[in-house]
Amino acid sequence: MDRPGFMASLVAGGVAGVSVDLILFPLDTIKTRLQSPQGFNKAGGFRGIYAGVPSAAVGSFPNAAAFFITYEYVKWFLHTDSSSYLTPMKHMLAASAGEVVACLIRVPSEVVKQRAQVSASTRTFQIFSNILYEEGIQGLYRGYKSTVLREIPFSLVQFPLWESLKALWSWRQDHVVDSWQSAVCGAFAGGFAAAVTTPLDVAKTRIMLAKAGSSTANGNVLSALHGVWQSQGLAGLFAGVFPRMAAISLGGFIFLGAYDHTHRLLLGVGRKSP
Repeated sequence: MDRPGFMASLVAGGVAGVSVDLILFPLDTIKTRLQSPQGFNKAGGFRGIYAGVPSAAVGSFPNAAAFFITYEYVKWFLHTDSSSYLTPMKHMLAASAGEVVACLIRVPSEVVKQRAQVSASTRTFQIFSNILYEEGIQGLYRGYKSTVLREIPFSLVQFPLWESLKALWSWRQDHVVDSWQSAVCGAFAGGFAAAVTTPLDVAKTRIMLAKAGSSTANGNVLSALHGVWQSQGLAGLFAGVFPRMAAISLGGFIFLGAYDHTHRLLLGVGRKSP
């Protein structure tokens, strides 16, 4: 991938990430509180729905930038003809690689953010300091495995579906989709992927919110899912599914639409530059 393409992916991904995380933060807070072990009301209810926003603001640009740099690079590296039956596999591999890299930045931000969301009276920096003091760096990466195990299936559904919907729409209208059309495709792809991966998101939330030293805090996804199933059944596994679908559908519209628009704009500027 050439330098203009690299820089365009970096900046466009960062802009898209910041946009979606800040705009949809209240929905994310509600979803986290619905999934928390103490229950929605004890976790804060509708109060202080911007608790933890500094963590999201700091982490969103580098996290999204890292994902899209990796995603575009792997797509370029695994270049195949657009009509090839291997194209969806290429998108799956690119998205999976992007998530593994992005989660190195996303997980510490997510741990701090989610604890702030269910402890609205505690300042974000204090939560960050407490994690480092009590658990060290590994405390910031608690839930890394569960996050990756959530994000990879999510991306395996979302990104091939997004690319396929764009390709279908382009074929139907006989020209490349506009940015708003790419955003609509992103909304459909994101909402569907969000619904089918909600149990993994519940497990990730429980692991990140568990008390240090508890069995759940060890990060075993199957154990966390089993515990939720035993105590709350199917409803517990799909706790927060509707705000999650709403947030990610809107997020897919904003995130992938903003990425597509910014990426094209920057590439256009790059081509005009001497």
